[in-house]
Amino acid sequence: MGAPRSRAAAADGVLSDAGAGTRRSLLHGRRRGRKLRPGQRRLLDTLLPRLRVALPCERPIDPRCWFDRPVEAVWLEIGFGAGEHLAAQAARQPGHGFIGCEVFENGVVRLLAEAERLGLANLRLLIDDARPLLGALAEASLAGVFILFPDPWPKLRHHKRRLVSTATLDALAHAMRDGAELRLATDDMDYLRWILQRATAHVAFEWQARRPQDWRERPPDWPATRYEQKALAAGRRPAFLRFRRRPRAARSEPSV
Repeated sequence: MGAPRSRAAAADGVLSDAGAGTRRSLLHGRRRGRKLRPGQRRLLDTLLPRLRVALPCERPIDPRCWFDRPVEAVWLEIGFGAGEHLAAQAARQPGHGFIGCEVFENGVVRLLAEAERLGLANLRLLIDDARPLLGALAEASLAGVFILFPDPWPKLRHHKRRLVSTATLDALAHAMRDGAELRLATDDMDYLRWILQRATAHVAFEWQARRPQDWRERPPDWPATRYEQKALAAGRRPAFLRFRRRPRAARSEPSV
């Protein structure tokens, strides 16, 4: 991702989430970077309220209800950074709905600027940790999920903070419909091993790689991000992982 990999410990000011209540945040790191310019402030005041969503009290949530027009399917990006990937996906597939979760203010305004430039009407933003959303979504309500270059939390004592975990995969398996795609990217080799150990062991997901190029090369329908470019410039080779949600047992409820 183009923005720093750290995530906010709390939300306040313009990006505060009034619906968060007293729930303890799962996020760590800083929320703000550079001071915003007047034009960026304008986007927070005018465009963000139109695109922003909050978790309602009623559960489960059908994410299609967040869009003004009917959408064929809904995709989620967790931690969209500067938003260039999410905006590109939304522009390519105007009939699909896209939800982005991010709390880093500078990344949010960059995505807002791109959304305004492209006139994206199929984009919604949750300024909060994505894990409560995953726990609230209706079963089989997502067609795909992107988790691109999450913070690897390299220190051993911080591994519990890693986003990709068995608990997260369980929640994703519930929210993703049969055949839905989970895309992950990282340039940290220890985190790559961590992800592969957990995702390949999970009964709900099947790794789509059949040859080394399948994870060493970014697929053509996977727009590049600023963070990928920074990793390559620093001599780090990213890995691009694609998993598919296996079919549910016959007794499960039908997919959305």
